[in-house]
Amino acid sequence: MVMTDPIADMLTRLRNATMVNKKTCDVPYSNFKKAIANVLKKEGFILGYDIRLVNNRKVLRFYLKYAGEKDPVIKGISRESTPGRRKYVGYKDIPYVYDGLGVNILSTSMGLMTGIEAKKRKLGGELICSVW
Repeated sequence: MVMTDPIADMLTRLRNATMVNKKTCDVPYSNFKKAIANVLKKEGFILGYDIRLVNNRKVLRFYLKYAGEKDPVIKGISRESTPGRRKYVGYKDIPYVYDGLGVNILSTSMGLMTGIEAKKRKLGGELICSVW
């Protein structure tokens, strides 16, 4: 079966893993997913990630972060731009997520970055997802 939106699949796996308090979450590897993982790690939403080989396929393993025992740092994660409906924003139109408590991840001409960083650099792009 062909997966039409692998980014939405990754975000759903992360959301489901945090809901049941898993320590790790495995996702099929791609360079784009690795770039999203870099942004999530830099912003402090995950402890880290690594790349593993499972059944001769690359897998991206996320190490999830919790505040205390069972309170996940990722409260919510949503896909903004989908393959059927792309969402592009200019740097002046980048929305805030929960009044600055969350971040937007944008795909710009300079690579993947947060909405705040894109505003500082005056870059617009495709609004990939929001994390809070």
